[in-house]
Amino acid sequence: MVIFQNNKKFQEYNYGLEDELEKEIVNNSKLLFGKHTIYIDAKRKIEAKALGGTIPDGFLFDLSDRDNPEFYIVEVELVSHHFFNHIFPQITKFFAFFKNNKSQMELVEKIFSIVNTIPELKKEFKKYLVDREIYKFIKDVIENSQNILLIMDGEKNELPEIIETYSDTWGKMVKLLILKKFFNENDFIYTLNPDFANIEYAYEKPIKEITELEDIEYSEEFHLDGIKNEVKEAYFEIKEKLLKINENLRFNPRKHYISIVTNKNIAFFKFSKKKIKFIVMLPEQIVKDKIKKHSIKLLSESAQKFYNNQCCAIIIDNKESIDEIVELLKALI
Repeated sequence: MVIFQNNKKFQEYNYGLEDELEKEIVNNSKLLFGKHTIYIDAKRKIEAKALGGTIPDGFLFDLSDRDNPEFYIVEVELVSHHFFNHIFPQITKFFAFFKNNKSQMELVEKIFSIVNTIPELKKEFKKYLVDREIYKFIKDVIENSQNILLIMDGEKNELPEIIETYSDTWGKMVKLLILKKFFNENDFIYTLNPDFANIEYAYEKPIKEITELEDIEYSEEFHLDGIKNEVKEAYFEIKEKLLKINENLRFNPRKHYISIVTNKNIAFFKFSKKKIKFIVMLPEQIVKDKIKKHSIKLLSESAQKFYNNQCCAIIIDNKESIDEIVELLKALI
C-alpha cells in the first residue's frame, strides 16, 4: 500500500522490531489518542519481576470525559508475531490480572508510584483532577474501567473469530487499533484505524444493519456478570417499572448492549462494572428538560450514526431517582 500526498509518494514502513512500534506510540501518544489522554510507558518504568512477571507495554488513561474516565492496559504487537503462541497467551494473562483483586491493587500501587516520582506526569494528572487524590482516582478508574488496547501494525486474521468465540473476555474487553506508518525521505504519515475517539463503536454494526439473528445468543447474565449490585438493581427496577406500563416491551440482549424494543429500538443499556450508560433515542435537549438527578452525556457524531438517530446517554450508577428515567420513556412506549 502507498499514499500519494502533495505530489509525493509515501511507502509503507515495515517495523522490524516491536520496540520500534512501541517508541512510535510513546512519542506520539497525544496525536494518536487525543490531547486529553495520559500515556505511561510501562516497560521502561516497571521492573521485570513486578506485577507477577506480567508487564504490559503501557497504561492509558482517557480523560476526554472527566466524569467517566477510561483505563486501558496497552499491548503492542507486530502482525508478524504468531497469534496462538505469542499474542493470545499474553492477552489472556491480562484477563486473569483484571479478575484478581491482589493483582489490581499491585497495579494501582505501581502506577501511583510512577506518577508520584515523575513530576511532569504528576502535574499532568493534577491538571485534570484538581483537588482529587491521585491514588484514589487511579484506584477508582481501574476498578470501574477494565479495557485492553491491542495495537498492531496490520490485520490479524485470527482476531475476528477469537473475539466472537470468547465474547465474555476478548469480545468485552479487547479494543483493537491498527497503526501504520508511511514515509518519503524524512516526511512521515501515520494512519490509525479506527480513530481512537470512536473506538467504542468501531467494530459494531450500526443498529440499522443488525438483523434479529446472531451466531451466539446473549443473555442478561452475560451483560450483568461482574457488575456491582447497585447497577444490577437499577437495571431490574427500570425493567420492572416499564413492563408495568407496557407489558409488551422486549428487553433484547445483544452482543454489546441490551435494547428496549417496541416496534423499534427506543433505548439501550451499555454496562460497565460500576455504571450504566443508558442511551435514549431522544434529542439531548428533551432529555435535559426531564432528567435533573442524573448526568447526561452528549454522544459523538459516530455514536449518533451507530444508533441511527438523535440520542444521548444518561449515566446511572444506582437505583436512586429511577422514576424520572421511567417518566422520560413513557413518551416512547
